[in-house]
Amino acid sequence: MDNPLSPEDTKLVTLARATRARVGAAQGAAVRDRDGRTYAAATVDLPSLSLSAVQVCVAMAYASGSAGLEAVVVLGAESQIDEPDLQVIGEFSGGECVVHLADPKGSLVTSLTR
Repeated sequence: MDNPLSPEDTKLVTLARATRARVGAAQGAAVRDRDGRTYAAATVDLPSLSLSAVQVCVAMAYASGSAGLEAVVVLGAESQIDEPDLQVIGEFSGGECVVHLADPKGSLVTSLTR
């Protein structure tokens, strides 16, 4: 079966998988901003701070001066993307943004445009 993802989006899957595996997190995510820069993160689950991997990626992009997102990959056991993650993607993307959901091995589950 052909890979339905572009080479750039396949790179995001690789980054999200590596980040998730490195810390043993429930979720990994990677984003590409409108300048082509990539950011990858894992779920943060501390007693005093809980953030999804997508929220961490968006915070990193925002703190780096990014003007928005063009692609997002969310990797984990969930079969859908949480509404708060979709909201933050919609608020920060600055236009149309493709969102890919993949399983823990990186196989594409679904894609949508936000």
